Amino acid sequence: MIPSNNYDTFMPRLNLKSRRRQPELMDQPGLDMGKHRSALAGLQRVNSMSRTGRVFWRELQRLVHQRQLAKLRLLDLACGGGDLAIWLARQGQRSGLDVTVCGYDISPTAVAYAKEKSLAAGVGNAQFYECDALNESLEQQPGEAFDIVFSTLFLHHLEEPQATLLLQRMAAKARHAVIVDDLRRTRFGYGLAWIGCRLLTRSPIVHVDGPLSVQAAFTVDEARSLAGKAGLQNVSITTHWPQRFLLTWQRP
Repeated sequence: MIPSNNYDTFMPRLNLKSRRRQPELMDQPGLDMGKHRSALAGLQRVNSMSRTGRVFWRELQRLVHQRQLAKLRLLDLACGGGDLAIWLARQGQRSGLDVTVCGYDISPTAVAYAKEKSLAAGVGNAQFYECDALNESLEQQPGEAFDIVFSTLFLHHLEEPQATLLLQRMAAKARHAVIVDDLRRTRFGYGLAWIGCRLLTRSPIVHVDGPLSVQAAFTVDEARSLAGKAGLQNVSITTHWPQRFLLTWQRP
């Protein structure tokens, strides 16, 4: 329950006209492994309630139809605990579409967690590797190619030059398309993050990082501008529940 019928009393007055990036607990070096894994589990519940997988799957189906693709090789950058990569790999199995997903994350804890989850789920078409998406090669094998490179809830962690670089690196590795899903910086989004993170998980890390992420997020116009700076022309941006945007760029 909101402690007051006055929304501004419940949520502090925030200046969300510009981004405010602050260090998030999940990104801190030396984070306790148990707390990290608990936070990853909490984020999985948040993403499940956000129906992120279904939004991605609809977009993938549209691209498969447009490009007449018989199979999909996907790269998930900053995959975290791997919940979206595993969901998409499993959905591919169920639909009969030949889908392989590679997930990269800089955190060894996150990668180990994702490998455990994929093994427990019996998903053999999802693999996970340690990789710094901004500074390391985006191929585990020489000449490795990906049809679609995607990322979710990573862009807001970056400064604008880093975000531009990420988009450029994604486009360079994608044979067909780039997809980015992230938070929108809105007051409603902040309120949803504050409430939802507390309802869906007991992780204090998620309780802190969720609202901080919204303050660091880009607006739709800012995301479009970033794509332009990265050389990604004619991007498509749609919005979806809960206060997120989906940016898609297709190679001409």
